[in-house]
Amino acid sequence: MVSLKLQKRLAASGLKCGKGKVWINPNEGSDISMANSRQNIRKLVKDGFIIRKPTKIHSRSRARRMNIAKMKGRHSGYGKRKGTREARLPTKVLWMRRMRV
Repeated sequence: MVSLKLQKRLAASGLKCGKGKVWINPNEGSDISMANSRQNIRKLVKDGFIIRKPTKIHSRSRARRMNIAKMKGRHSGYGKRKGTREARLPTKVLWMRRMRV
């Protein structure tokens, strides 16, 4: 297979994305290897030989599920606590609440 490093770089620049997002048709390697200018790359993009891959979806469903569980009081045992008791809920705050009531 021919090296298509230049073509990939030019395509990434033209498609306004990184080199990893550029898909080059493996069956059209010979045609693509002949393209050595931005104009030629634009033509290949138009013909569909070079495509910008779609962005990967980063789902928040697991984070939402975890948040709902935390609202119910799950995942808050001793092993999950980082700060001291005083850092998590200062006694001064408790005292101020008592004074204001």
